[in-house]
Amino acid sequence: MGKAKKTRKFAVAKRTMAASDMRLKRNQEKQAKKGERARSLGRRPAAPSLPGKWNMALTPIPRPYPFTEAEKQGKKVTKVRQAPTGMFFTYNNALGPPFHVLVDTNFINFAIRNKLDLYASMMDCLLAKSIPCVTDCVMAELEKLGSRYRVALRMAKDPRFMRIPCMCRGTYADDCLVQMVQQHRCYIVATCDRELKQRIRKIPGVPIMYISARRFTIERMPEAFGAPR
Repeated sequence: MGKAKKTRKFAVAKRTMAASDMRLKRNQEKQAKKGERARSLGRRPAAPSLPGKWNMALTPIPRPYPFTEAEKQGKKVTKVRQAPTGMFFTYNNALGPPFHVLVDTNFINFAIRNKLDLYASMMDCLLAKSIPCVTDCVMAELEKLGSRYRVALRMAKDPRFMRIPCMCRGTYADDCLVQMVQQHRCYIVATCDRELKQRIRKIPGVPIMYISARRFTIERMPEAFGAPR
């Protein structure tokens, strides 16, 4: 004879949503219509009525400037950044020999690990004179990393490196490089950081140099004939 189970069976309760629940599609459409009407009257739209919470009343907001014609017609106003004068579609005319290469912290470290001469490898890749550049934020990051990056710091202090002063104090080195490239698109960014590469790719006309198969290679630069394909 089998042993009886002592576990209690619980009945599954059927849960129903209230008619005023904001998760229902019809209530979301009503709330969107109310918000559009409130914006047309220059008022603050009401907060969505969540279950167990009170709803915020419509209160008028003082508008510092009148509505434009596009806003009156309900069109979305977008602001487009002015493109640099050196840009011709996706081609950057501001780049030219001697090339100025903004070097990241990990790029110097990876070059040392792969036993690559920074200057000779850059010239082999670009087939032109290249000037490695280091910002103040990158130099400060190398100094903070301590003895582990002492060889990279010694290389960055070489007189052949161009020191670029930056005004961003206490900023992360990657943010400093992105700001520098956005303001002046006459640099090539040398990095092996995947996240920084993704951020630089969003800026048109800025080539990216990285290390692949123990060689320097570059992307988004058609005239780099020495780069491996």
